[in-house]
Amino acid sequence: MLPTVSVEIWSDVVCPWCYIGKRRFEKAVEQLSGEVQFEVVFRPYQLDPTASPGKTSPVRDTYAKKFGGPERADQILQHVTGIAAEEGLDFHMDRALRANTLLAHRLLWLAEATGHQYALKERLLQAYFVDGLNVGDPDVLVICAGEVGMAADAVRQFLDSDDGVAEVQRELAFAAEAEITAVPTFVIDGKWAIPGAQEPDTFVNVIHRLLERRNG
Repeated sequence: MLPTVSVEIWSDVVCPWCYIGKRRFEKAVEQLSGEVQFEVVFRPYQLDPTASPGKTSPVRDTYAKKFGGPERADQILQHVTGIAAEEGLDFHMDRALRANTLLAHRLLWLAEATGHQYALKERLLQAYFVDGLNVGDPDVLVICAGEVGMAADAVRQFLDSDDGVAEVQRELAFAAEAEITAVPTFVIDGKWAIPGAQEPDTFVNVIHRLLERRNG
């Protein structure tokens, strides 16, 4: 039996570094194949919890307001698109729509229980960064969930209810209490936090140190 390492990944589905960090972490997992097995869970974080539910805006406009104008926004978007390309990700930030992500996090909470969370996280990141879809739209979420094997009718019923709201809010509050202020943040075995989209070797080294301490 291989040793098992738990990894909680605090992230948002509209965070470019979260997608980049996911790819880099996956490369580390590949490198560690045969040494360790992972239990991975995604936890919620909202870059903009004040975003109006049901409304969207071009991500360029959001960045322009946050970072000092359209020119600076374009520089940031071009930079992150280039970094993403190095990880094999084809970002289309010109059509990305910033939206409130609470519904998406609720759906990811549900997907954890059904075994679809990892696939759904990937699909929602793709929906935002590649496809230009509104990840705050229940119709989009139902389609994405169906594509990864979740029952569309059950997802629709879930999103129309208040199920998962309290649980996701508790996890968001926990992140604040734990002073998780940057995403992605990878929490290894509930003890070691790795902030940011680190290179694969960083994850590999941390896991090796963890295993050494277990065996020591």
